Amino acid sequence: MGMTNDAPRPGLLHQAILNPRCVDAWSLSQWDLCIRQAARCDMSARLAMVFEHAQVMERVPSKPRLHLRAAATLVDKHRRDIRFEVDCIAEALCSVDTDVLLLKGAAYVMADLPMARGRLFSDVDIMVPRQRLSEVENALMRFGWTSASKDTYDQGYYRQWSHELPPFVHAFRGTLLDVHHTILPPTATPTPVPQKLLADSRRIRGRVRVLDPVDMFLHSATHLFHEGEFEHGFRDALDLKDLLEAFAEEPAFAARLARRAREFGLQRIIHHALRTVQRFWPATYVTAAKVGAEPERALQCIMDALFDRALAPMHPSCEDAFSSSARFVLYLRGHYLRMPPRLLLPHLARKALRRMRVGKDH
Repeated sequence: MGMTNDAPRPGLLHQAILNPRCVDAWSLSQWDLCIRQAARCDMSARLAMVFEHAQVMERVPSKPRLHLRAAATLVDKHRRDIRFEVDCIAEALCSVDTDVLLLKGAAYVMADLPMARGRLFSDVDIMVPRQRLSEVENALMRFGWTSASKDTYDQGYYRQWSHELPPFVHAFRGTLLDVHHTILPPTATPTPVPQKLLADSRRIRGRVRVLDPVDMFLHSATHLFHEGEFEHGFRDALDLKDLLEAFAEEPAFAARLARRAREFGLQRIIHHALRTVQRFWPATYVTAAKVGAEPERALQCIMDALFDRALAPMHPSCEDAFSSSARFVLYLRGHYLRMPPRLLLPHLARKALRRMRVGKDH
């Protein structure tokens, strides 16, 4: 795939995940900084899982160890909460003629994938057929979910141009729920075929399903490299590594991934995903899928520089003078990929004016 030998500028959190035994030589100030980096990325429990797996947790100084174990306890609660919420959602939608397809974190939990054991969750994402959206929305409202956004423009934008309904919040439990009908907006180019994702999904139990492993990796890559939002970019990049390792034994995974990427027109996204995994975690098994989307060398160098900064832990100690600019450029790129200029420019102008008004009010 034409990978270079250049590596991203590592932070302490990156170093610890790459080689957990390196922490033996750390000072308390280094531990303090690593814990801060992990907390900023919502990855404290993930770091604890890394240390437990490498059998080095007992060598972690007492105060950082208490912090990591507390984070792991919180993640265990989150996993129980996610399972409960999935049961509630399935019950709410039992009157609708559709299965419930879980996406992202909830899917990792219900499929018992390794990354779920070190991850905090802010919401549940599901996908249903577009023709069932009205029934699904009505059923959810009967069971206590309401729209989290009351803004008229947001409501119209989500329903006309987005790949999901406006977010839901449960009136009593405060649970956040995103209801998708596909994985990319209908205005994006290219647009994957949601019927194929649903048809190839795998049943977990009852009417609850998760994506096929190839589609799960493809969706995770698309979410990271197409959306243009990188608040949890480092965690999401690590998810890609974990997914590759979890699915390494899947029959013909590499060939099926390449075929699916071409089928949906997402070759460039998969190229960025595989390249990022190999650059950030060189020892990881990376599928040799040839997706036929390598950019020219000059453009690849630019994209490497942008992603290296955008996907680093979002902590001041992991940033340089160009980090904010890199994230902004990729933010604009994400919007450009999602919608044509005739929609993009008014949308960005409205968001900018809203942000200016909020800033003035505060």
